[in-house]
Amino acid sequence: MSDVKPEICFVRRNRTPFGGAEKYLERLSNQLSELGYTHRIINSRLPRFIPSFLRVLFFNVSVCSSKGNKFYFSLERISCPDIYRAGDGVHRQFLLTRKKSFNLLNPVYLYLERRCFNNAHRIIANSLMVRNEIIKHYSIDSRKISVIYSGVELDIDNSLAGSVRQELSIDPSTRIILFVGSGFARKGVSEMLRLMAKLERNFFVIIVGKDKHISHYIALSEQLGLADKVKFTGPVRDVDRYYVDSDILMLPARYEPFSNVALEAMRGGNAVITTRQNGAAEILQDEFVMKESADENILPVLQRLLDEADYLAKTKQQNLDTVREFSIENNARKTLALIEATMKDLS
Repeated sequence: MSDVKPEICFVRRNRTPFGGAEKYLERLSNQLSELGYTHRIINSRLPRFIPSFLRVLFFNVSVCSSKGNKFYFSLERISCPDIYRAGDGVHRQFLLTRKKSFNLLNPVYLYLERRCFNNAHRIIANSLMVRNEIIKHYSIDSRKISVIYSGVELDIDNSLAGSVRQELSIDPSTRIILFVGSGFARKGVSEMLRLMAKLERNFFVIIVGKDKHISHYIALSEQLGLADKVKFTGPVRDVDRYYVDSDILMLPARYEPFSNVALEAMRGGNAVITTRQNGAAEILQDEFVMKESADENILPVLQRLLDEADYLAKTKQQNLDTVREFSIENNARKTLALIEATMKDLS
């Protein structure tokens, strides 16, 4: 590695403190700074009152027309990336998982997605699932795609333990089932609540995240008789304290390229259950992977985790052992190797 570090421009249209991609970018940015790489982040400055499909198009025109000799590592669908990290998955595949509706943003995303995959010199998929979807839908040469799983900071402040239980008056003997994520429809909150209503043991569900229809989900929990067993927190900044107090993370997603939340929960000592439509399922044992969001075959596994302390403890330890392979340092090392290889190819 040369002493002169190249400047890298990370491209991400929106900035939000709660998004998985933004958390990933923050972690990678911190690691790059420690390694001596100069870099900056390019965000959109367009006002929010402009329709979203126009903001996406205008942002693409803006960054590509001003690219020059800059090296673009994009987390956004743009037509001029040097490296594109497909952290948002494949939009064409995502559309197959939801009811059809007319939204001008969808054809814009599909237009840019095709150009992005075709024009990128290298593509990073954060799961084998996403890699295979890119090849399936866009016939991209597999040699152009590298699978680099997400990374997480392994340290967590265990002194936070007990704070959530105390705040919500949850008995120490009660198992906590946690959900973390925004966009409840795509991430299966309705299906999760219906599954919870079929469990028999004493438990408490905490749902962390933002959704504009949150009142609908609160009403559903009441209809299912879960009003006293479910707490909706909205978005939070201190999510680690929820991980250290919970026992099971459940994410019955309809489509999730690779959930960083799964790694965060594993690091916090949780059992993790998700669907095979989540790339994070690739690092879990099969018994914890649902066929789809409403898969009731997961109920015996959930019930066993709630009932058998030894089984729960063994599962938590297995996840703690597994997550050590997915540090942000490992992710940054692999990502930097790909950046340097791409720069060499372009020089």
